Amino acid sequence: MRTVAVVGASLAGLSAARSLRKQGYDGRLVVIGDELHRPYDRPPLSKEFLAGTIGEADLALETEDEDLQAEWLLGTRATGLDPTDRAIRLADGREVRADGIVIATGAAARALPGSDGLAGVHTLRTLDDALTLRDELARGGRLVVIGGGFIGAEVASTAYALGLDVTVVEAAPTPLAGPLGETMGAIVSALHADHGVRLLCGVGVKGLSGERRVDAVLLEDGRTIPADTVVVGVGARPCVEWLEGSGLVLDNGVKCGADGRTSLAGVVAVGDCANWYDPRAGAHRRVEHWTGARERPDAAVATLLSWGAVEPGVPRPPYFWSDQYGVKIQFAGHAADADTVTIEEGAADDRNVLAVYRRAGHPVAVLGMNQPRLFTRWRKQLALTTT
Repeated sequence: MRTVAVVGASLAGLSAARSLRKQGYDGRLVVIGDELHRPYDRPPLSKEFLAGTIGEADLALETEDEDLQAEWLLGTRATGLDPTDRAIRLADGREVRADGIVIATGAAARALPGSDGLAGVHTLRTLDDALTLRDELARGGRLVVIGGGFIGAEVASTAYALGLDVTVVEAAPTPLAGPLGETMGAIVSALHADHGVRLLCGVGVKGLSGERRVDAVLLEDGRTIPADTVVVGVGARPCVEWLEGSGLVLDNGVKCGADGRTSLAGVVAVGDCANWYDPRAGAHRRVEHWTGARERPDAAVATLLSWGAVEPGVPRPPYFWSDQYGVKIQFAGHAADADTVTIEEGAADDRNVLAVYRRAGHPVAVLGMNQPRLFTRWRKQLALTTT
């Protein structure tokens, strides 16, 4: 390969570029990103950065002396992929032809219908989103978070610490039931009530009120929640619309094998936009976690550089963490695979637990709340028993 293009300049794209050089690729390397910023760390955006305790420089993912000998095309969006010419079309009219392509375009925050053009309504996905929201929260007042997932919970926690009046609205009966299961989702989401943050569950949002700026959130049960600022945290969609018509199989992202290979030779996908095959489950799963974006590019790049010559391995169980109200929450595995969950250490009322998820008696996932040592031990065991 004379030219490899990495489409996406966040953690997954940077990790792929690093893997290419680490695995001996010495040809032309082009990294394309739709943001003007160099690669930065996203997890702190809803926590330390939003709180103002760290700055933009602290988010940098590249080291000061790092030089990947890459061409960085930043601030321009990929709009199409021509499989015949192996050309990536860009929004500014340019084309990048490449022998190998790594797709790492990530995911975009879902917006609330009808909220376009209404001041005070935010999503949080990018550094620019966080900068704008940080300025809003500095004004204080009443914040309504729509969506009780991890991003919404972290924003609520940060805003509470900043002194705002916070309400979280979640359409599902139990927040975090998807990633954690109902039992542990209820225990983790109880952190809101522990700190005086209102949590309204099992009710959807009908719309927003306000002429130029939002002034309230309208619920489907008829209630009205006054709001000076609204954060919408209702999930993300994979950024793959630019690949329509390319010949790639798209199904909840770019459909991939267990090694990142796609339906087109010489094209792999990594990060939040990649729907990888999980041999343990016998199904495809799109994993939107920091560790996946950092670790999986190694396997995908190995596949790209030796197409067909490398046997795909079994990816490690997905891992993510969250910090809410001073509690460190860690999770590894898949809660949906379990038929039982038991608290092995600590007490739910103390929000200090180690819980193990099992299927037919075998561990398939583990959750820790302020249990880093025990969690690390169980996570290692989980990796051994599920590979």
